[in-house]
This record gives sequence, C-alpha cells and structure tokens, in this order.
Amino acid sequence: MIVTGLRKIESWVVAIAIVANISGALVLLVLVAIMNIDIFSRNILNAPFRGVVEVVIFSLALIVFLQLPDVVRTGRLTRSDGFLGALRHYRPITGEALGRFLDAVSCIFMCLIVWTVWPEFTESFESCHFFTPPDFGPMPSGAIWADFKTALARCDYFGTPGILQAPWWPVRFAIGFGCAWAAVLFFFKGLLGDESVIRTHKAEI
Repeated sequence: MIVTGLRKIESWVVAIAIVANISGALVLLVLVAIMNIDIFSRNILNAPFRGVVEVVIFSLALIVFLQLPDVVRTGRLTRSDGFLGALRHYRPITGEALGRFLDAVSCIFMCLIVWTVWPEFTESFESCHFFTPPDFGPMPSGAIWADFKTALARCDYFGTPGILQAPWWPVRFAIGFGCAWAAVLFFFKGLLGDESVIRTHKAEI
C-alpha cells in the first residue's frame, strides 16, 4: 500500500520533470531561431544581432537545468557506471544496493546545490520589488503591466548595458528548480529503485 502510494507520487514528479524537459526544448528551439537570425542578418544584411552572446549564455543555463530532472529520470546523466553495471549483472542484489546508495548520495548533493542557490534566487527576485514598495523609483500605480515593466527595470541584471540585459532571477530559479526536482527523483530512485535499470534488465532477460 505504501509503495503504491509512493509510486503515484513519483508519477506526478515524473510528469512535471517531462514538462520541464519540454520547456527546455522550447528554449532550445528559440535559441536556434535566434542563432539563424543572427547568421542571416550578419551575412546578408551586414547587421549582426546585438546581444546574441548574452542570449546564448542565458539560454544554455535554462536549457541545462530545465532538462536536468528528466535526464535523471531516464538514467542518462553523464557518469562512469561500468563497474556498477557489471556488479548489477553478476551480483544483482549488491549492485542494486550500491545503486540506491549512490542515488541517495546524489540526492544529498542536489539538495546542497539548492541550499546554496535558493538564497541567491530570492535576493535577485526581491531586488525587483514586484510585491513590495521599492527602495527607489516610482511607487506602484495600480496598472499591472506598467508596474511590471517598472519592476523589471529594478531587477538584478545579467548582460551588457546598452546591448542586452535580462534579470538574473529566472536563471537562478531554473537552477534551483532543476536541482530540487532532480533531488526528488534521486530520492525516489534510492527508495523505490531505478525504473530505467529495471526496464533494461527485463529487456535483457
């Protein structure tokens, strides 16, 4: 009964990981489009797209950490698992125990990353003063869109002034979310076993 309940919770966690992966793929498509626009405008119109370097750096961080949970889910995280794979083949019980232990350690490390990044996210988000009176600049007027644009101008920014600037908090949120969701998935892998390994083992049989 408990295992069944945990599996249902895990299915919701997996669904959100898949949605995050799709979001990362959409960011990648936008990045590809921007790169093609830059190539066209640079070579045909002799007018390069300003801020393309900043867009690439900003987008890559979003892509990596939005897709991280689904990479963990599918067991495709870059690692050296030759010894673990051999151990699972020749000593299944020992290999499974070691695999769960490593997933638990991975969960702890992901939690440490979240613990480090989350205060940076909250600090950068609060610098915008979306919901609090600002320390400087005009007070909220009641017009939602105008107040939102004014708040964005107060945010802690990444980029080059005069070329392209973007608030830091979406990237830091993506890093915190990606690592937190990866930690949850590692937790379920350590507790219930790695479904991707189980499916591979059944296919081999």
